Amino acid sequence: MADHSTPPSAQLAQASLNDGVSGSQVFKAEFSDRVLIRSIISRPDGGSGLAGQRVRIGGWVKTGRKADKDAFAFLELNDGSCPGNLQVIVEADKADIGQLVPTGTCVSVDGVLKLPPAGTKQKVELRVEKVVHVGPVDPAKYPLPKTRLTLEFLRDFVHLRPRTNTISAVARIRNALAYATHTFFQKHGFLYVHTPIITTSDCEGAGEMFQVTTLISEAEKLEKELIKNPPPTESDLKAARLVVKEKGDIVSQLKAAKASKQDIGDSVAELKKAKENFAKLEERSKLKPGIPQKDGKIDYTQDFFARQAFLTVSGQLQVESFACALSSVYTFGPTFRAEHSHTSRHLAEFWMVEPELAFAELEDDMNCAEAYVRFLCQWLLDNCFDDMEFMADKFDKGCINRLKMVASTPFERITYTKAVEILVEAVKNGKVFENKVEWGIDLASEHERYLTEVIFQKPVIVYNYPKGIKAFYMRLNDDSKTVAAMDVLVPKVGELVGGSQREERYDVIQSRILEMCLPVEPYEWYLDLRRYGTVKHSGFGLGFERMILFATGIDNIRDVIPFPRYPGRADL
Repeated sequence: MADHSTPPSAQLAQASLNDGVSGSQVFKAEFSDRVLIRSIISRPDGGSGLAGQRVRIGGWVKTGRKADKDAFAFLELNDGSCPGNLQVIVEADKADIGQLVPTGTCVSVDGVLKLPPAGTKQKVELRVEKVVHVGPVDPAKYPLPKTRLTLEFLRDFVHLRPRTNTISAVARIRNALAYATHTFFQKHGFLYVHTPIITTSDCEGAGEMFQVTTLISEAEKLEKELIKNPPPTESDLKAARLVVKEKGDIVSQLKAAKASKQDIGDSVAELKKAKENFAKLEERSKLKPGIPQKDGKIDYTQDFFARQAFLTVSGQLQVESFACALSSVYTFGPTFRAEHSHTSRHLAEFWMVEPELAFAELEDDMNCAEAYVRFLCQWLLDNCFDDMEFMADKFDKGCINRLKMVASTPFERITYTKAVEILVEAVKNGKVFENKVEWGIDLASEHERYLTEVIFQKPVIVYNYPKGIKAFYMRLNDDSKTVAAMDVLVPKVGELVGGSQREERYDVIQSRILEMCLPVEPYEWYLDLRRYGTVKHSGFGLGFERMILFATGIDNIRDVIPFPRYPGRADL
């Protein structure tokens, strides 16, 4: 029972509401005076055991309708804590129910949880005693009506789309996977390292990087300033130079006449002022509109960082420096690719999980990647099952079974050479691929999905790739043709993880940099890791959005990131 010595609002916001069943209670939201809808309807009894309890809830109306000649209204409220809605009944004497029923309206209400009439799908409903807050919506203008909307349409309203069932479910699944990521690596003794978003090195060597510069904005600012205050002309400089000469002559004359120290000092001060004025004019006369250049090229010494800088495509190289001192580390952050791609698998800004393990070879790397992916799948089954059921119902009937299969099944492991042999054999037997199959190609998504969905029907780790299609930092194998690289391929999306044992031998990695025509200077610090106390180490990167695609069965990567950036679009 509530403590009647406390005010009603405090009673309403009590931390737990006992339902008479041992160990059963519902908790209010932290730092708020409301109870999460999840706390009510996600109980094993669907909330029926809480009948009779007073609670305050807040949420947004999914659907609303008036009933019994406008005597009351039924509202389906959702607060984002779970995919389910709580049915709320508001009588006309409690509020203007016409203002409450439009989809998108925000309401906060106090009420009593009641058992609904027998035969209804709800296990519990809320009878409202007081409407605390209304955030009204004009239904004629609200862009997200309760009709079924395509995910493509919703991309035009990224600020409102989290209110839809699909995007809110994706957000909870994404949150669960992020939490699971930190849980897995912290549990296994990895240290979380924040790597820079602005970098001066190209990890992938592909050159598809966004440049970070202030040269353009500074040039625009200078151009406006020069229009407002034009630079001095040659005659202005000549006049200022003449003033300096005149002031200098006066100082000389005073000294020759053995004038007083005071007079000479005053004249010297005037000369100094004239020289400073001339220096400023001369410096200003050199200002030219446009990007500064030197020897016919952009002069990056005038840029903010005094050199070219970019948004990172990967935190791997930098996190390696911490692995070479702290052993097991990982970074988890945004990465950027200036690739003009409109496919359903590419974004200009996306998130990567990148662990790095010291004293580890390729097999250790594969073991870690497999354990991590399987951990993520099991985590969703254990902690996000209601959202996964929604995905199975609306998007991909097989997504839950796919998670169960990956969580419980050891991954297949084959060499790249073996993978190509399997694909070549499939072509001989009549399988048609859009991309040609031969040793040396980078496996296309159709090849990867054929291996995982048709041949092995489970995740596959392909390793020992041709050196020509992999990055310079991957360890050269003894055959001098392949590198110790590995990709984890999964059904639905193909490549989910890419990794390798890193090249720890100084002479070999230096040769690889030169062989791939990369400039040595930006990687001197990276070479230092091999010069001073080199260590065998391995790592991989998991595309976080790809993991969400794999889990949910959603087709387009633009729908599994809160604010998608792709060619032509960077809303908000």
